[in-house]
Amino acid sequence: MATANMKQHKLGWIGIGRMGYAMAQRLAQGGCDIAVWNRTKSKAEPLAQYGAKVVDTLPDLAACDIVFTMVSTGKDVKEVLFGANGVMSKGKKPKIVVDSTSISLEESAEIREKLAKEGVKFLAAPVSGNAKVIKAGKLTVVASGPKDAFDAVAPYLEAIGQGVSYVGEGELSRIAKICHNVMLGVVIQNLCEITVLAEKAGMQRHAFLDFLNKSVMGSMFTRYKTPALSNLDFHVTFTPELLRKDIDLGLSAGKTYGVPMPTTAITRDLVQTMIGHGYDQDFSQLLLLQAKASGIELKSENQTISDGLS
Repeated sequence: MATANMKQHKLGWIGIGRMGYAMAQRLAQGGCDIAVWNRTKSKAEPLAQYGAKVVDTLPDLAACDIVFTMVSTGKDVKEVLFGANGVMSKGKKPKIVVDSTSISLEESAEIREKLAKEGVKFLAAPVSGNAKVIKAGKLTVVASGPKDAFDAVAPYLEAIGQGVSYVGEGELSRIAKICHNVMLGVVIQNLCEITVLAEKAGMQRHAFLDFLNKSVMGSMFTRYKTPALSNLDFHVTFTPELLRKDIDLGLSAGKTYGVPMPTTAITRDLVQTMIGHGYDQDFSQLLLLQAKASGIELKSENQTISDGLS
């Protein structure tokens, strides 16, 4: 996971939620010189066992070369960087800020502009995956911003996951992440449709999905979702509300750039229907909506199935 130059830069990390903890943990375990801050300090303290330094205040990170942010909203990113008690509130500043929070293009551009006025380079670096994917070393990252900033940060992003893609300047990575999540919605809806079709024709869901996963149409995603669809295990990886938000962002971008997105529009209505029916756990509950529309009631198949991550 680590390379010989992992201590080349002093790293700062802000935000120790499920994703942030797993990402910072991989950097610490990889031998990086990393200091971490979280609003609730106790959530960050377990990272000390991996070599991370847990700091008390955000300005403690200002002397770092590279500061990563993984918080909840664009407002939070602005607060931890520019707020009264933010990283830059005492006059010192890092050389590069890397943000992996899910925020809008407009917020990202605003943050980039503010940092540029302070001589700080900004890399927008949304990620694909969840805490379990990170622990398996299979997180993927898409980044945009100054190429020299990407080159400096790339080894650390590669230490977090298995793939890092640079897509250009500005906020292009935000567009890439929106496109990615639109596909997530369309694919899960289609996967639910064909899985219910297979079951209604007489197959067991896990048997059909086993065939699909071994075919050219199988993917890390279809394998990862197979236990959930087979055993009706809908613990949250991504909520229907968040999926709807990202599909809306995709449809809005389609209007802006004059790109028709009919499949996306239909999927958006189905996600909204799922929410209206009270399905509020994981977005893969689209399976239950599809079964109801098809006149069948699903039961867990209670199968021991690999999610393909282990």
